[in-house]
Amino acid sequence: MTTQLAPDGRLRHLLTLDGLPREQLVALLDRAQAFADGEAGRSLAGTAVCTLFFEPSTRTRLSFQRAMQRLGADVLNFDASTSSTSKGETALDTLKNIEAMGVRGFVVRHSVDGGVAELAAAAAPGTALVNAGDGRSAHPTQGLLDMLTLRQARGTDFSALTVLVVGDIRHSRVARSDLQALRTLGVGTIRACGPAALLPDDATLAGCEVSQDFDAALEGVDAVMMLRLQRERMAEGLVSSLDDYHRDYGLTVGRLRRAAPDAVVMHPGPMNRGVEIDSDVADGPRSLVLRQVANGVAVRMAVLEALLA
Repeated sequence: MTTQLAPDGRLRHLLTLDGLPREQLVALLDRAQAFADGEAGRSLAGTAVCTLFFEPSTRTRLSFQRAMQRLGADVLNFDASTSSTSKGETALDTLKNIEAMGVRGFVVRHSVDGGVAELAAAAAPGTALVNAGDGRSAHPTQGLLDMLTLRQARGTDFSALTVLVVGDIRHSRVARSDLQALRTLGVGTIRACGPAALLPDDATLAGCEVSQDFDAALEGVDAVMMLRLQRERMAEGLVSSLDDYHRDYGLTVGRLRRAAPDAVVMHPGPMNRGVEIDSDVADGPRSLVLRQVANGVAVRMAVLEALLA
């Protein structure tokens, strides 16, 4: 896999948070906080950046576009459904053709695990790629914006925190990036909870307290990070029904009382209301869901600036 760091330690691509040095992760969060606080940035004026999305997206695509605009970049938007990929052109040929137009930055969403890293390995020197989600592997900017949101709510020292990640962890690129970042930032206790069929059997949960009992896992936690239930898991027989899932793993106001009195709730979206989370929680006083969305712009500004400025 293409290294993310140049020999001088500079960030060359952002493909994953796995192995990203703590000081580099913290530097990105610090810069993102400056942007969130209103610092202006036009550091990418005259730089062309393309959103190269081979999967649908709302929050990620739009917040990257907004981040590019705020940095003064020239924004190109690629839509696979209306492009030559529908005629058989490969993702690599698409990248190289757009690169030949003088585009230096690419924000890529891909359905294949490792698909963005493969494109990064073939990119020309001076071209930078950001992984906007690849298969089940990673979603590094979502992990960063979740850490920024948690830091705003809880301060920079994570060592005393207990954080719970709930749901379909096995198939979630968001969960993988969040767990990598939580470990890197030294969270005191990380809990993971979900049905056995939706818990991974690899190193994803290393260092976590793992449980299938949501009520027990919630006891005293400082933050609850809910995950979207991907409805295709029902077709695969991994979930019996949406009602059963909500009964066992849906976050309700009553259930949230088991958490610490000032616990916060997060969700990467899109939300299945009434399945993994009730509206009273999603729209309630402990919810940071919309702050996560807002922080996505600031985080993505910090990442694009670090790679391309």
